[in-house]
Amino acid sequence: MGVVALPDALAAARERELDLVEVAPDASPPVCRIMDHNRHKYEEQQRKKESRKKATQVVVKEMKFRPKIDVHDYTTKMRHVERFLAEGHKVKLTIMFRGREMAHPELGLRILERIAEEVNEIAMVESSPRQDGRNMTMVLHPLKKSARKPKPAETAAPAGGAESTGAT
Repeated sequence: MGVVALPDALAAARERELDLVEVAPDASPPVCRIMDHNRHKYEEQQRKKESRKKATQVVVKEMKFRPKIDVHDYTTKMRHVERFLAEGHKVKLTIMFRGREMAHPELGLRILERIAEEVNEIAMVESSPRQDGRNMTMVLHPLKKSARKPKPAETAAPAGGAESTGAT
C-alpha cells in the first residue's frame, strides 16, 4: 500500500476485519502489515515446533566393563554397544577397577582398544582412554548413517537358493 497515515491504515484493517500489526518498529517510517494476528502467532508457534522436531538431541549411553570380563559377558555388552551406535547415540565405555586391579591399568586399556578396533566401521573414538580415579573411560560417537552396513539378519533372502519345504 505504500506510506499511509495511521488512521487510514487502521480503517483499511477494520474494513477487512483484520489487525494492523507493526512488523518493523525501528524503520523510518515504522512498517506495519494488515493480517490476522492470532493466525500469525499460531503459524509461528508451528514453525518453532517443527524446527524443534528436526533438531537432534545427543544421548550418551554408558556401558561398564571390568578388567577380568568373561568372553560371553563381553560379547553381550558389545552387542548393546553396537545397537546404541546404530541408533545414533554416543557411547561412554567405562572400565571399573577394584582393589589390586588398580595396579594393572593396561588390562583396561587393552579392552578399550579392542572395542575401538571392533567398532571402527560404525564408530569413531571421540575421547581416547583416560584414567579417572578407579575408572578408565573412553567415548565413541557413531559415523554417519550412510556409512553403516546392514547386519546379516536384515538381508532379504537366506543364502542357499530355494526354500526348503521339508519333504525330500
